[in-house]
Amino acid sequence: MSKYELPQLPYDFSALEPVISGQIMELHYTKHHQGYVNNLNTALEKYQEAESKKDISAMIALQSAIKFNGGGHVNHSIFWTNLAPVGKGGGEPPKGELAQAIKENFGSLENLMEKFSGMTVAVQGSGWGWLGYDKLKSELVITTCANQDPLSTQGYVPLLGIDVWEHAYYLQYKNVRGDYVKNIWKIINWHNVEERFLKAK
Repeated sequence: MSKYELPQLPYDFSALEPVISGQIMELHYTKHHQGYVNNLNTALEKYQEAESKKDISAMIALQSAIKFNGGGHVNHSIFWTNLAPVGKGGGEPPKGELAQAIKENFGSLENLMEKFSGMTVAVQGSGWGWLGYDKLKSELVITTCANQDPLSTQGYVPLLGIDVWEHAYYLQYKNVRGDYVKNIWKIINWHNVEERFLKAK
C-alpha cells in the first residue's frame, strides 16, 4: 500500500509574515499536518489488516480515525495552496469567471469576505470555514465544517478553506480569532481558488 506524504509547501515558512508567523507555519506543517499524515497511514494499515481478516467491527472502529486524519490531510493540503505571500499572488483580487460568480452569488467580494469571516469566526471549538462549489446548483456556497471534516461530506467541492483550529493562530493572535481571519485575506491566493473553481465546473 502506498503511503500518504506531506505535500511540498509552495513557499518558505516565513513567507506569509506578518500575517502568519514563520514559527506557526513550521509547527503547523511539520507537527500538525505531519501528524495527520502519520496517523492516517497507521489507520489505513490497520484497516487493511482488519479487511484481510474480514473483521468488520475493527473496520468500523477505524473509520473515525480515517475520517479525522484523512480530513486533516486533505484540508491542509488545500489550505497551503490557498495562501500565497504578498507580492506573489497573496491578496490580489479574483479575476475572470470566479470574480463573475462571486458577484452573482454574493454581490461583491467584500460581501463574500464579510459573510465568510462572520461564519468562520463563529465556529464553535475547532473547525474550518469554506468557500465551496455546489455542482447541482452550479453556485458558490459559504459553509463551515467541524474539526477536520472535509467539505466533501457536505457534497461540495472545496475551493477556499480557512483553518480556525487554535494551532493555526494562537501563538500569534492568542484568543482573538477575529483578527487572524481579518488578516488572512491579505494572503489569500485567489488565483489558486479560481483554478479550483474552473476545475470544479
